[in-house]
Order: sequence, then C-alpha cells, then structure tokens
Amino acid sequence: MHVGVISDVHANLPALEAVLADMPSVEALVCAGDVVGYNPWPAECVDAMRDHQIPTVMGNHDRMVVTGRTFRGNAMAAAGVEYAREQLDDEHHDWLADRPVRHGGVDGRVAVVHGHPDDPDRYTYPRSFGPHLLGDADVLVMGHTHVQAHEVYEEGIVMNPGAVGQPRDGDPRAAYAVLDLDALAVEERRVEYDVGSVQDAIHEVGLPERTGTRLAEGR
Repeated sequence: MHVGVISDVHANLPALEAVLADMPSVEALVCAGDVVGYNPWPAECVDAMRDHQIPTVMGNHDRMVVTGRTFRGNAMAAAGVEYAREQLDDEHHDWLADRPVRHGGVDGRVAVVHGHPDDPDRYTYPRSFGPHLLGDADVLVMGHTHVQAHEVYEEGIVMNPGAVGQPRDGDPRAAYAVLDLDALAVEERRVEYDVGSVQDAIHEVGLPERTGTRLAEGR
C-alpha cells in the first residue's frame, strides 16, 4: 500500500497543486497539518484538502486561526493568521476547527501528528528522531519543522515529508513523500512550482514581503 504524505501547505496553492499533480498513484493521502498561514490562498487550500478528502491533523497555524489567537513576536506569522481569518468562511473555519491533534488511520499503522507525539507545538528535528517516538505505530509522520527527513528502524519509520508551501531545508522546491507500507520504505520527493507567482500574490494582498523572499531561499 502506497500513501502520499504531505504537510505544512501554508496556503500556498501553486505549491499544493504542483505536489498533487506530481504525486504518483497512491491508495491514500495524509497531511500533518498547517493547511493555512503565511501565504495568500487559505480558503483554496482548505477546499483542496476537503475535495481530496485528505485526513489532516491540526497544525499550530490552523489552531491560531480557529481560536482567535495570534503569534506574538513573529509579525510574519501573525499577518498570515490574520489574513486567513479574514478569508475563511464558516465552512472553512468549521473544517479547520474539527481537525484532530492526532490521526491514526491508514490501516491503524500510521500515526500522524504535527509537531511531536506528546506536544503538537514541539519542533522535532531529524537529530531527535528515534524509535522511542513510534509508540504502537509502524510509522510516525510529523511536520512543523518544514525539514524533509526520515529514518528507518527495526521498529518502524519516523518521517517528516517536508513542507509543501514553505520549505526550510535550503531547497525551495515543494516537498512531499510517498510511503510504501508493505516494504516500510519512504521516497522523499521534490517538485518545482512558480515561486514568482506566489511572491506577486503576496505583494498584491499586502502580506509581508519576507514571506515571499524566503520561498525562493527555501528558508
């Protein structure tokens, strides 16, 4: 069974469309959260997740939008949250609010969280990967760091598919992964998209310019 794994879309519709177009044939899709935030298409990205019926956990930006809170000390993140809150209608809001902190679907073998199994806001970088994170799952999927990586252990796989909409590992291409549950193997994938069009849209709607410049840097 092959599973497409995505995370951290962050309202970047061109990147999401490129990933879905590049995705090979899979039997299931999962998302490790943060559908909204930063970029100009929060409603359209929520619609895409709903249309494709992708099981999705709640990311920290998703949670900020639905709870009315904001990021203190991070003007760029705060601006993205406020913009998303303005753009989403009640149905979008309700869909985001209904996202779980953890999803255990895909034959009960794959656990999906945003940051860490014990704390959805904890950044779990590859240096902190280990089989102790797996619990009862064969595969643990995390997002949040925007850094693509995976490790295979005797007990299973710990993985982060990387960020669709805002990579931070030095590669500006949209990131995702394909999980082979039968072989317990991961293929990390990248796909180019029109970063310039996103930067233009960011400028047009009045989001912080740094939101766009960092996309070209993969930072």
